[in-house]
Amino acid sequence: MEADKKLLAALKTEQVDPSLANLDSLTPRDLLKAINAADSEVPAAVLREIDAIEEALVKIVKRLRAGGRLIYLGAGTSGRLGVLDASECGPTFSVGNNLVIGLIAGGDVALRNPVEGAEDDEQGAIRQLSELKLSDKDAVVGIAASGRTPYVVGALKYSKQLGALTIALASNKNSAIAEVAEVQIEIDSGPEVLSGSTRMKSGTAQKLVLNMLSTGAMILMGKTFGNLMVDLQVNNVKLRDRAERIIASATGCDMKRASELLISSGEQVKVAILMELLGVGRGEAESALALADGRIRQALERR
Repeated sequence: MEADKKLLAALKTEQVDPSLANLDSLTPRDLLKAINAADSEVPAAVLREIDAIEEALVKIVKRLRAGGRLIYLGAGTSGRLGVLDASECGPTFSVGNNLVIGLIAGGDVALRNPVEGAEDDEQGAIRQLSELKLSDKDAVVGIAASGRTPYVVGALKYSKQLGALTIALASNKNSAIAEVAEVQIEIDSGPEVLSGSTRMKSGTAQKLVLNMLSTGAMILMGKTFGNLMVDLQVNNVKLRDRAERIIASATGCDMKRASELLISSGEQVKVAILMELLGVGRGEAESALALADGRIRQALERR
């Protein structure tokens, strides 16, 4: 127990930044500037790990193309960030809810309320992964600011035994989860503005990396056309307007025509774009898209 306490105390994320010792006496403006200055260090820290992030992305896409899933898991803030990123993939890229999955220690109730002892339960993650019928096709990203959360360690060990791709995302170097995982992403974002509050710089770093992994994977799998989000679900007024603007941007047509195309395509943005660019009806555009594995650019190049 004493050894564990010493290890925890030595973590970068647990250190106190002496330059912010007067944090509670700053004016509101200076307080905000101090937080912003600390946050501005995070992107550079992420960039230093770009090789590991690239390795993780390439291996994730390989698993997804083979029919696997991307599974995030963590405790507390780390778990919530994973669930957030996973939940956004469906409406953004029109993928099923079972392609990118977020798990949190203690289950869904822990999204709003802390669950006592959940992060220390190695078996908790194993039970959740077992319920998902984890297989060697899947990719598992274990997220832990400390890099030593038992829930995440247990998950990665179990995943590795089953042959799944294992990726560690930590905020400290030489972490316990990195020792278990095949790919190690360790973002040294330094001490927190508020000592030990890893929902701040560490959480920001995790959010950036998760964005890169999920968005990068979807782009590589043909879910975009250039930098346009062409696989979005049109299920409210805002998204309908966005879809029409995307169609207009991709094809050069006016907004009235974009609205007509969206309706005649069955509210399928990709199909609408191909209908206009190829000068064909819905059925032919759908066929062209299917032959191009859902990729607009390839469908255009085949004609």
